[in-house]
Order: sequence, then C-alpha cells, then structure tokens
Amino acid sequence: MYRDTARIYSVQPTASAPQANKGRILLIAATVLATTVPAIAQAGGDLQQKLAAVKQSAAENQQKLHKYQWTETTQLNLKGEDRPPTQSMCQYGPDGKVQKTPMSAPPPPPTGGRLKQRVVEKKKEEMKDYMGQVKTLLAMYVPPDPQRMQQAFQSGKASPRGAGGIIFKDYALPGDQMTISFDPEAKKISSVNVNTYMDDPKDIVTLAVQFAQLPDGTNHVQQSVLDATAKQLKVTTTNTNYHPI
Repeated sequence: MYRDTARIYSVQPTASAPQANKGRILLIAATVLATTVPAIAQAGGDLQQKLAAVKQSAAENQQKLHKYQWTETTQLNLKGEDRPPTQSMCQYGPDGKVQKTPMSAPPPPPTGGRLKQRVVEKKKEEMKDYMGQVKTLLAMYVPPDPQRMQQAFQSGKASPRGAGGIIFKDYALPGDQMTISFDPEAKKISSVNVNTYMDDPKDIVTLAVQFAQLPDGTNHVQQSVLDATAKQLKVTTTNTNYHPI
C-alpha cells in the first residue's frame, strides 16, 4: 500500500522544464538583439554623417586653397641639432600639386678636403632622398582624401572619436592610423594625427597637423610636426602670409 502511495505522490520529471529554460534564453536573446541592432544602426548612421561632413569640408577647402599663395617655413632638427630654416613661396599648380619656389639662399658648399666634401655631399643627398620619400608618403594623408576615407568606411576601418572626430585604420598602408578631429559647428577639420611608416614598419613616422581659418573661412594647415624616430629627424613646417593669387 505504501509503495502504491509513494508511486502516486512521487514527482516525475517532465520535458517542460528544459523547454521553458530554452524559451527564456531565446526571449532574453531576442530582447538584447532588439535593443542592440538599432543602436548599432544609429551609430553607423552617425558615423556616415560625420564622414560626409568631413569629406565635404576637405573637398571645398581644397578648391578654395587653389586660389591662394602662401609662405612655407621649414625647420629641420637632426639628432637634436637645429638646422637653418628654409622658406618657400607655395601655390597649387595646374596639376593640383603644390608648387614651391625657394626663397632662402642655397646652403654654402662644404668646406675641408675632397674626402670630407664627398662625405658631406653624400649625407646631404641621402637626407634629401629620404625627405622626398617622407613627403610622398605624407601626401597620402594630408590633405585627407575623400576617396580613401570612403574606402576605409566601407571596409569597416573607420570609427567615431568624440563629438566629430573619426579614426581611420589601414587608411593608406596596412597597420597605419589617421585620426581626424572635426568641429561639427564650424564644419572644419581642426587637426589630423597620423601614425605610419616608411618601407619598413620599424621606420615609424608620425605627423601632427593643426589647422586654422582665413578671414573668408578657408581652412588651411597652420603647422605640421613630422617625427621620423628611426632617423632622429623632426621637421616643423609653418604656413603663413596667405593671400589670393
């Protein structure tokens, strides 16, 4: 009798408990998904709007700058020693590239014996070649190229930074990074910071660029500081005396 009673009142496991737990998990997952997807979509939309504003600003300013001429002063520091500054008159040419006319007197020829003169000339040529390569590299970043920015965005290599900034990774070279700070109210780029490298990733080159506005609202590079750590080279470039051509 007691055995029958025990069998009657014993609780048998059912399949409804696992199914209920599974239902709860699916409900939680659906709730999280429902809240996350709109947030991601909104973030993507905001980033796209920021990118559009940056691209438009960069394109408009390039057109305006083609109407100006300005003075570029370059200060080179090699291994902690400042070299004499140089100046050039700059303006955009028909090919869309900046043309520079030297304003400074050429450096005096090296003194000493023939062997010393050859060594000095060789070092000058090597530095000149290296600086040419650096300028070619940095021209891919400044001014920011709307097409490259769009490609980085489409590849998922762009992310927001602050109110109006954008960080681009693998922008021009694998592993590089360019950060643009953008003033959404003025609709102007305020600064650009680049971390990149020459042929060897160990040959790191950084660039910090500050922008300023002319009276008509045209945005321009006010000062840039290039740091090539492998060569112990620092180049500070300042642009002044903007006036219409």
